[in-house]
Formats: sequence, structure tokens, C-alpha cells
Amino acid sequence: MQERFTIWLSLLASLAVIGVAGVRLSRYGDIIAEKSGLSRGWVGLILLATVTSLPELVTGLAAVTVANVPDIAVGDIMGSCVFNLLIIVLLDFLYRKESIYTRAHQGNVLSAGYGIALIGFAGFNLLLYREGAIPAIGHVGLYTPVILLLYLLAMRSLYRYEQSQVSEFVEERAELYPGVSLKQAVQGYTLAAVAVVAAGIWLPFIAKDLATTMAWEQSFVGTLFVAAVTSAPEVVVTVAALRMGAVDLAIGNLFGSNLFNIAILAIDDLAYLPGPLFADVSISHAASAFSAMMMSGLAVVGLVMRPTSRVLRSVSWISVLLLVIYLLNALFLYLYGH
Repeated sequence: MQERFTIWLSLLASLAVIGVAGVRLSRYGDIIAEKSGLSRGWVGLILLATVTSLPELVTGLAAVTVANVPDIAVGDIMGSCVFNLLIIVLLDFLYRKESIYTRAHQGNVLSAGYGIALIGFAGFNLLLYREGAIPAIGHVGLYTPVILLLYLLAMRSLYRYEQSQVSEFVEERAELYPGVSLKQAVQGYTLAAVAVVAAGIWLPFIAKDLATTMAWEQSFVGTLFVAAVTSAPEVVVTVAALRMGAVDLAIGNLFGSNLFNIAILAIDDLAYLPGPLFADVSISHAASAFSAMMMSGLAVVGLVMRPTSRVLRSVSWISVLLLVIYLLNALFLYLYGH
């Protein structure tokens, strides 16, 4: 009982560290954007999304190398993709003026579309490599270079789109941080990143212990619990952006995080020496991939249709469906995650 309490306490402590560091990262990232002249829309889509996904990167690398729990690595990534899309439901609930989908810029459809392609490709290869008949390049799966190329293509397309839409996508604001220099911002940003990295290294070990003491499968723990903890910066950053009225910064951060998450799978595969990563993990992760695809598709429908009605005056029907898919995915992993 004492051991179980200690493990849960460790999980809460890592959640607290990542949550606090996530707030600092978003603030210093915003200051860097202001002082360096980068557009805030671009910062939300690329810089913030990459930084808030730092725990997933560190957790994944630690899981496939030191801890040797590949299921935790893949489960964390797929679970984070699903969890990031669940955050849209929270944003829709918190944004009382109107439905979040009517306020968000339709340019987010482009990053969501790339997300569907990348997540779908990863899910397809999860099914393919479980059969064991697919060749590899040394210990690396053939899917890894393709994922990295798709990610770079997505970044290039999104950057070019951002440049062409910059006048309407970015709202110019007065200087918000006159008392902070770029050097101070970079220093604060670095310290916050170190805290996130430290907590991220700790996570896979906590998850492994949790799986043992609670008699849960590693894929279930990795997908739900580790994903929720490593997605803490996304929650913090997107809610903070929403409070500032920057809806596109919030939604762009979520879709951008999902793109970077799939790129992390390729990095994990390079670091996993026993063979292709997808050949050694549970096939149940494919369910999370397909859930993330369905949720991304619904988000696209919401961004294009812009539904104005709300269910019980709380959230759009799109958000209700997002929540249902998330819960069904969680139930599936609990029952069949092995």
C-alpha cells in the first residue's frame, strides 16, 4: 500500500513540474516571439507545439533506451494525440462567447489534414509490422524515413501558408513584455525546458511501476496516464492562449503538437536498437491512432461547418462526439490493451 502511494505521489509530482514548467515555456516562448519579430501564429503552430511536446520526446527516448518499455513510448505518443484533441472539448466548454469552431481560423484545417495523414500512416504501419514480414533498414523500420519526410513537408507547407496568410492570421499587438529582454527570455525558456526534460525522464519508470502494482497493461498505462501527464503543457498553454483571446494560437498548438508527436515516433524508432519499434509493441495502439484520426476528421468538419448550436448550452455537438470517441478508446484500451 505504501509503495502504491509513493508511485502515485511521484506521478503527481512529475505532473506538477511539467505543468509549472509548461506555463513558463509558453510565457517565455511568447516573449521570444515578440522580441525576435516572429509571428505569434507561427510560434503557436511550430515553436510552442514542439516545446510542449518535449516531455513526449524525452519520455519516449527514455522508454526505448534506459527503461526498455517500448509500449510506454508508443502508447504515450498515440495517447497524447488523442488527448490533445480532447483538449478542444475543454476549449469549446471554456469559450463562452460562441462555439470555438466558429471563432477558429480555417487555416487550422491544413495542419489537421497533415495530422490525419501522419497518424494514419503510423497506425497502418503498426498493423503491418506486427506480422513481422516487412523488411527493415538495420534496426529501423521503413516507415521512419517516410514519417520524417512527411513531417518536413508538412512544416514547409504550413510555413508557406502562414507567410501568405500572415496579414489576417496574426493580430498585431502592443508590446506586452517591455521589461523583459530577449536574453532573459531565452534563459528562462532554457531553465523551463530543463525542468520538463528532467520530469520526462522520470515518467516511464513511474509508469512501469504503476503497471506492475496496479496490474494494468503497459499499453493502457502509457496511453492514458503517461499521455495525460506529458500533455500537461498543451493543456496549460492552450487554456492560457484562449484566456488571451488567441484561439488560433491555442488550436494551432494542439494540431502542431500532434504533427511533432508522430515525428517523435520516428526518433524513438532510431533510438530503439532491438529492431523496428512497431514490431515490438501492442497492436492495441492502432486503436488510439484510428481514434485520433476520427477525432481530427471531426475537428476538420467543425472548422469547415462552423456549427453555432450548443448541446445543453455547453459545447458543440462536434465536441460531444470528440468526447465519446475518447471515452470509447479509453474503454477499448482498458479491456484489450495487451
